[in-house]
Amino acid sequence: VQLVESGGGLVQPGGSLRLSCAVSGSIVSINAMGWYRQAPGKQREWVATFTTDGSTNYADSVKGRFTISRDNAKNTVYLRMDNLKREDTAVYYCNRGFGILWDWGQGTQVTVSS
Repeated sequence: VQLVESGGGLVQPGGSLRLSCAVSGSIVSINAMGWYRQAPGKQREWVATFTTDGSTNYADSVKGRFTISRDNAKNTVYLRMDNLKREDTAVYYCNRGFGILWDWGQGTQVTVSS
């Protein structure tokens, strides 16, 4: 499985971004998909999951600000991020939402700064 994240960039506090993750193969619909992030000097952490039955779960730190979604036809997972805060600065990755994870992609850098 290949994971290609995109959509990151530099944004001011309070701004928005939408990240995309293209997944090789028609497997998005049969796997829970998740977003993760790794801030400088910190371990990678879970951010959000979209389960196979359509439910979503979020880390407390992003709940109410981030929205995960997916397009099964495009084999793509999205993360809409609103009201961004400086502490959201990190490299963002997608992967399976549960279980044994696939090899990580290159991630996409999100920097929140004025």
